[in-house]
Amino acid sequence: MLRIYDTRARQVEEIAAGRALRMYTCGPTVYRYAHVGNLRTYVLSDLIRRTLERRRVRVVACQNITDVGHLVDDTADEGEDKILAQARAERRSPLEVARFYEDAFKSDTNALNVRPPEHTPRASETIDLMIELIAGLIEKGHAYAVPDGSVFFDVRTFPAYGEISGNRLDALKPAHRIDTVDPRKRFHADWALWKPAAEGELTWDTPWGRGFPGWHVECSAMSLRFLGSSFDLHTGGIDLRFPHHEDERAQSNAAAGHEVVRHWVHGEHLLFDGRKMAKSTGNVVLLSDVVAAGLDPLAVRMAFLEHRYRQQMNLTWETLRAADRTVRRWRTRVAEWSESVSAPMATGYAERVESAFDDDLDTPAALRILRELERDDAVAPGAKFETFLHLDQLLGLDLSTEIGKARVLPAGAGELLEARSRAREARDWAASDRLRDELAEMGVRVADTPEGQTWT
Repeated sequence: MLRIYDTRARQVEEIAAGRALRMYTCGPTVYRYAHVGNLRTYVLSDLIRRTLERRRVRVVACQNITDVGHLVDDTADEGEDKILAQARAERRSPLEVARFYEDAFKSDTNALNVRPPEHTPRASETIDLMIELIAGLIEKGHAYAVPDGSVFFDVRTFPAYGEISGNRLDALKPAHRIDTVDPRKRFHADWALWKPAAEGELTWDTPWGRGFPGWHVECSAMSLRFLGSSFDLHTGGIDLRFPHHEDERAQSNAAAGHEVVRHWVHGEHLLFDGRKMAKSTGNVVLLSDVVAAGLDPLAVRMAFLEHRYRQQMNLTWETLRAADRTVRRWRTRVAEWSESVSAPMATGYAERVESAFDDDLDTPAALRILRELERDDAVAPGAKFETFLHLDQLLGLDLSTEIGKARVLPAGAGELLEARSRAREARDWAASDRLRDELAEMGVRVADTPEGQTWT
């Protein structure tokens, strides 16, 4: 079974899944395009899913859409809602902005072969769940309302706070200077579950007054509703470990009365050309930029596979070009192998690759094994074909896309191929090499195999 690093336990643990497993992934805040660093998180969740499903485990996945409540500065419960700020900048309604970037996100994840989750609740459409959760937390003494209509989580009622990130309450400092600590809070580390606001497109009526939800409470409400009061896996980027996941865990556990999430799994940061990928640094690469550069979007997925998910990764254009070449080469080889005599799968290689995935998603090791298989002349082409296609269920690289495509030779290439075949029969190696070069200039790649000359 899959063994994976649990951030809270600080060790690799076996995922004790039965016939079904429930997994929650923190989804996007849909106010801008997701960059490839953001997308790494969703490929991680997809790899977990594919690895478990290979073991015949049914995965029920939930991934929220944050279209309200995520402020410009959530660490201090200050600033404008990111959706509203973007709507004003683009002179569109908040709903138009949110749906546009939600569609763009789904298009990107589809292009990366990320399987869609069973549940994709929107925050704006599940406000009733959040209000119900907040009311329950107040009733249990874990939250308190203040006169202006705000509701805060009382973090000191949850002594286990900090077990995911290591940020214990007694060591936490206020986000700003001590003399600017919010006087409405009982303790500086308390956070807003509900925020007051005047009339507006993104506000709702509650027992505490009109307003909108805090960002952290959204994930608690939606995960508890769609996955139940106890589920197996919670994934996200390492940047969400604190405070988002700490706050979410405190809310969910306080509401349920027990530990809700069995395993917390986080993917590491992605750098580009050695710098953090963020809008603030001007170092953002979108999936559309990769496609505009003439690369297959699945080159991004291949580049991710070349690194462990919990290893900080430095992506470069050269890395992406190399990944693109590998994806295209493997597709060509699979198409070539498909024309060979059928043979049983190379089970030894397949088992080694599957074991690498089971071992905390050691995808770099899996790729090394596949390259070894590609070069192994002792394995029949038909067996390579069966093995690569079988393992592509884990890889998600669409390695079968070249199979069956019509191959049309450029004008005159057929005659050159026949001439080269005759030259090889006559052992005229100089002529054979010269004709190979001429064909290469025409875009035809020739390979010599024990069965004879082949071309692509």
